[in-house]
Amino acid sequence: MTFARGGARSPQMTSRWLAVYLDVICAIFVTVVAFGALTLAETLNPGKIGLVLSLALTLTLTGMFQCCVRQSIEAENMMISVERGIEYTECEKEALWEYNFQPPPAWPHRGVIDSYNVNFRYSLDEPLVMKDLIPCIFSSEKVGIVGRTGAGKSSLIAALLRLSEPEGRILIDDIWTTEIGLHDLRKKMTVAPQEPVLFTGTMRKNLDPFNEHMDVELWKVLEEVQLKEAIEGLPGKMNAELAESGLNLSSGQRELVCLARAILRENRILIIDKATSNVDPRTDELIQKTIHEKFAQCTVLTITHSLSNVIDCTQIMVLDSGRLEEDDEPFVLLQNRDSLFYKKVQQLGEVEAAAFIERAKQVHTERK
Repeated sequence: MTFARGGARSPQMTSRWLAVYLDVICAIFVTVVAFGALTLAETLNPGKIGLVLSLALTLTLTGMFQCCVRQSIEAENMMISVERGIEYTECEKEALWEYNFQPPPAWPHRGVIDSYNVNFRYSLDEPLVMKDLIPCIFSSEKVGIVGRTGAGKSSLIAALLRLSEPEGRILIDDIWTTEIGLHDLRKKMTVAPQEPVLFTGTMRKNLDPFNEHMDVELWKVLEEVQLKEAIEGLPGKMNAELAESGLNLSSGQRELVCLARAILRENRILIIDKATSNVDPRTDELIQKTIHEKFAQCTVLTITHSLSNVIDCTQIMVLDSGRLEEDDEPFVLLQNRDSLFYKKVQQLGEVEAAAFIERAKQVHTERK
């Protein structure tokens, strides 16, 4: 608690230190001027010397020097926003939101994703973060994407959404992603990010930003994610105002709101990017159960560090240094003791690894 109070006072202490420091500089300045005037007393008019000393004292004692310094610092800080604005105008522009060719309204109806020698980098002056990726994801497959930090898991999603234009081509349900506008592409894929995205506004706006659904549908989906009682307890219920980033909700509730929004979108491709890494085990279990029930006919890409979230997946993609090193069913990968996936499972510990392998075998048998 002592450290917290000290941290809260640090800006005030810094301001006081600056004031004392400037006062010392002013005192030194007045001293130098005074001694300089004494040395030049024989050549200068005493009236001029008095005027110099008077102006020096006025400058320092009235705080004009401190005011000028503080104003110059504030002006420099304010100019940072101008510099950022200029920098943003020079950023590389994204592709057009809409092209002349538009996909059918029901696209994608299967959720098949094919990639051909995809290389990806976030800017032209940066190295490749994904190299020669050639995954094939079939309709309704549940794909787990694993790998160490920096292996390129999130970069795969960035390439799908064209956050930066990838080299190579990506095909979704027989349509190249580069042949359609960004709006047509991105609105057809639902993303559940690690940090839940909520907007300042009502609960209704956060669930249905484009007013495409009736209240009955909104309450139904809230009930499915077990949020109905919590929302009914808010003042205004569905019209309750959410704070910035949904700070008046818990972390688990924010994730469930994003999950409810994903269910309402009814897209055939769902991308989960470490969405359950900041929630408690009970909420994690609820989210996983809801995904298996509500997105059974959808293609689901799950990026996670928790292997328990991908044990039921039909396909595991193991990335390393931006390359696809392994791609197969979990149980098949576990049969190879030299595989990266097997080594990653062994890091869980002897008991947990054995339970994980047994669960993978059970899922494999049931699927057959």
